[in-house]
Amino acid sequence: MSKWPENIARKAIVGFKAYNARGGASNALHLDANESPWAPPPVTTTDEFNRYPQQQPANLRDRLANLYGVSPPQIMLGRGADEAIEVLLRTFCEAGEDSILICPPTFGYYETCASIQGAKIIKAPLRADYSYDMDLIKSKLAKYDASLKIAFLCSPNNPTGNSIDPKIIPELCADYPQTLIVIDEAYAEFSDQESFTSQIEQFPNLVILRTLSKAYSLAGVRLGTAIADPRIINLMLKVLPPYPIARPVERAVMRALSPASMPVHTARLKLWKSERIRMSQALKASPYIKCIYPSDANFLLLDVINEERLLKVLTKNQIKIRDFRNMEPGKFRISIGSPKENNLALAAFGVDMPVIRAQRIGEEYRKTKETDIAVRVNLDNSATTKISTGIGFYDHMLESLAKHGRFSLVLSCKGDLEIDAHHTIEDCALALGTALARALGNKAGAGRFGFTLPEENFGPQDILVPMDETQARVAVDLSGRPAMVFKGKFPTDMAGEFPAEMCPHFFESLAQTLGASIQIGVEGENTHHMIEACFKGLGRALAPAFERKGEEIASTKGVL
Repeated sequence: MSKWPENIARKAIVGFKAYNARGGASNALHLDANESPWAPPPVTTTDEFNRYPQQQPANLRDRLANLYGVSPPQIMLGRGADEAIEVLLRTFCEAGEDSILICPPTFGYYETCASIQGAKIIKAPLRADYSYDMDLIKSKLAKYDASLKIAFLCSPNNPTGNSIDPKIIPELCADYPQTLIVIDEAYAEFSDQESFTSQIEQFPNLVILRTLSKAYSLAGVRLGTAIADPRIINLMLKVLPPYPIARPVERAVMRALSPASMPVHTARLKLWKSERIRMSQALKASPYIKCIYPSDANFLLLDVINEERLLKVLTKNQIKIRDFRNMEPGKFRISIGSPKENNLALAAFGVDMPVIRAQRIGEEYRKTKETDIAVRVNLDNSATTKISTGIGFYDHMLESLAKHGRFSLVLSCKGDLEIDAHHTIEDCALALGTALARALGNKAGAGRFGFTLPEENFGPQDILVPMDETQARVAVDLSGRPAMVFKGKFPTDMAGEFPAEMCPHFFESLAQTLGASIQIGVEGENTHHMIEACFKGLGRALAPAFERKGEEIASTKGVL
């Protein structure tokens, strides 16, 4: 094993000297790569688009290594996991001599790449229940021995949706050290099963494929990874083209995977999984469905009857699902979409569902030199609240606002707190107001105003909030016209790390992007109590203003 993995790689690759690219732009005056010195129109600054990128951008490699819990030398970045499959074939399989193993029905690109490379294809079909046949896989590996270079196992499997028995992989890796055991984990985020990346240190012939196309909404960006022993990665990098990762791709991925964005991905994934359960249960009532297979992915495999009739209905409704009848008779695959998209699909499948209005969800992403913020709100579900701004008291205030406003709030901010709290507090308010406005949409059915109390000493939508010695009065109008009035004087300058002067500024910033009139008056002797009463009071005022009843827009103009 001293020369492993060179002894299982193609001889041409072992002795091959990779194309010597520059390795990315630096601060030097680059006159070494025949690049243009000008920006491409309509870009007004070069933004480095006119310079070749690194083959493996270091910051991107570091971020993906952190995401998957591995070290950067264990990662190869490529244009989707598809490129990793291609590079594996080109690195390890001699045309006409070597072979790969696949377990159909499975992802068809393994076979496509093997055919292009001229590798033989050995099949160990899944059992009737779509589980992996360990005995059959072992018999194939033993029969073809050293010429069977790669075994592709997809978990969760596409198109069947089932995960592989985790006990299988260590056994295969240990028993067949001269074969690369490749686990395609394109859908791993949707499964509760632990990733096999944790076993790479123990089994050097284990390779994991991951992608950002599914759970991270980056299918159009095209970035995937191969995760393996660094010796395997170094051989693959010889075959990989010198500039595979375009700079706009690098920046889009870094933005989508910023620390602030990760809680939003988590919230989306939770909804995605709940929709998978809902669809799996609801489709049982469809006259077109014979069987629905359990899935750990973001899709369901369906056994369909009256196939042609169903396809006509779906075509009429402009709904596309994947036809797998060429692999398995009667089988189709349907992706899990948003709740609204899933309702449209269920209707086309003939499922008589109660009319459920789509939940009002809004998101906003704000990145400046001072802050990096991601916000997700749901006005019709208060189950999820996760807030991280770096200012403990501010987190507590935002949590109180969401709790009393009866809406979900996921908000994460990385701000320049080494300077002060101003930018973080202000920008979070601006981002939150934008997300709330997006969730409200045209405000059809929304109450618009807060509660009305008998006492009219502050305004017609007064909310009276007592807190120990403090009393706050809050009025809200979702008019679309931003305005803010704040009456109150704080006895001290700070509440924890929260400057008291930022309290009215928060409401001013929120009013601007939410498009609301916010009026607050507060008296008290304790700054903490006074600020908290204001936030809770605003939440109490927003709850009836956000509450949706019917479709009417609460304005004589017919629009807000």
